[in-house]
Amino acid sequence: MKRNSLIYLIFIGLISLLTGCEKDGTNVVMLTNPIVPTIKTLPNLTLLRSKGTDTLTFVGTPVDPGFRASATYFLEACAHGNNFANAVTVYSGVQDTLIKMTVSDLNGIMLKKFTADQVTAVDFRIRSVLTVDAGTGAPGTSTNPLVFSSAATNANVTVYGLPRLDLLNSGVTQKIESPLGDGKYSGFVKLDATKAFTLKDPDANKEYGATGSALVLNGAGITIAANGWYKLMADTHALTYSIDSYMIGLVGSATANGWNTPDQKMDYDAKTGTWYITATLVDGDIKFRLNDGWAWNLGGTTNNLVHNGSNITLTAGNYTITLTITVALPVGSEAGTYTIVKN
Repeated sequence: MKRNSLIYLIFIGLISLLTGCEKDGTNVVMLTNPIVPTIKTLPNLTLLRSKGTDTLTFVGTPVDPGFRASATYFLEACAHGNNFANAVTVYSGVQDTLIKMTVSDLNGIMLKKFTADQVTAVDFRIRSVLTVDAGTGAPGTSTNPLVFSSAATNANVTVYGLPRLDLLNSGVTQKIESPLGDGKYSGFVKLDATKAFTLKDPDANKEYGATGSALVLNGAGITIAANGWYKLMADTHALTYSIDSYMIGLVGSATANGWNTPDQKMDYDAKTGTWYITATLVDGDIKFRLNDGWAWNLGGTTNNLVHNGSNITLTAGNYTITLTITVALPVGSEAGTYTIVKN
């Protein structure tokens, strides 16, 4: 009998012990003022194509909320004073104190947000997102994360664009670029018939003029017959170039000249790759066409402009019109989209 009682008491003790363990959780206490991450140092952010394989290091400090947690860190950048609206993410991962990347990798990321070949004031911050370790019972789920950010650190940044040729003495700052870096450059440029221009390679410090259709090192300036937009192509290996009129315009009964030439010419925005115009129109129709001719023309609906498409009908008013050409060649297969906003 005594033996059975002893076994019974041991059994009751074990149940009490287990029950106590189940109720005894791990208490997680957050600091009243969690220690946010910081940026200690930034690398030299005047980026150079010739240094593309060099390694840049951003030095920071980790977040400390007062309890154990897994953190993902984001190095973000935005225009100075923009409070990280539409920020670009430079890095995301678990690294906090030493964030490393090559010059070329950083340049490619920063080009998404900032203009190439000019100095831009940029704010950087490290943002940490915490996921609490399983079983702690602390807040910090994926639907309600704990986020801590460093103060903004400002720096002047210069990113480089594609290999380019700058137009000198054309009247405006503009360039043509080489997407493959193979010495073949192209782009749309706005030219003035009174201004002879040359092409400067800033990387090689070479300047090209022309004789006939040949590029000539330190040669004479290049001229055109009429003001307007042109497609300029140059090959610095073969020493050749071509320059062809590329003037997109509005034509139609809603425009000043009706269906007759000259069309109302649009301007080009190289950063967005769009053509645009602000014009006062009357009740009527418009279409888009190239070089005052019908071989290349676009009509149709907002998201489906096609060759020989239908007229676009407007009521009288002042409009800002934007055209995006999605297919330019071959002629007869051109396509695009447009926006029209009444001012």
